[in-house]
Amino acid sequence: MTNTSTAFRIIFTTIFFTFFISNLTKAQPRTGEFIDASIGFGYSFPFDDIDISGSGFYLQGEYVYALTKWFGVRPYAGLVLTSADDDQNLPNQPEYKVTANAFLLGGKIRLVAPIPWFAPYTEVGIGASIGSFETFTPFTNIKENGLQWHIPFTLGVALGPRHNFDFAVSYYFHPSIEQFAGGVGLGLSFPLN
Repeated sequence: MTNTSTAFRIIFTTIFFTFFISNLTKAQPRTGEFIDASIGFGYSFPFDDIDISGSGFYLQGEYVYALTKWFGVRPYAGLVLTSADDDQNLPNQPEYKVTANAFLLGGKIRLVAPIPWFAPYTEVGIGASIGSFETFTPFTNIKENGLQWHIPFTLGVALGPRHNFDFAVSYYFHPSIEQFAGGVGLGLSFPLN
């Protein structure tokens, strides 16, 4: 079984169970419109099952429209900048690397679980990345510049009495370049109404 099919199976299972659990309760702390801003550590990995990666910087902003207390729509814009990790290459071997330097744009939905002060959530959607990408491994050699489509997927937790803070791991799957990029970040929410 490939890593891609395993990843999509995990994503589907998580969304399926989160939807049914969240549908039974009112878990998101509030409805309305918000701006969420996240900053953190960026990364990039190949779809291949091999220990090659890139690391760097991650930044994302979202306009949040919480339709109910458990469901929200989130258009987003972000930035991921990664460079090849130096300690991965052996002497007399090619210089393998996985890098992503891109602006991210798209939309996703969020489903939230019903826990006060600590509300786990998952997000999924579709988007586009504009920038430069390189996936060079023993099994893949792809270098692209320009527009690529991606599938965003996030696992996180909203924290605090009003769930104004969050911690999340975000993935942006790029099927055409056989890599995923993303970030581990801390976020802050600002109400608009």
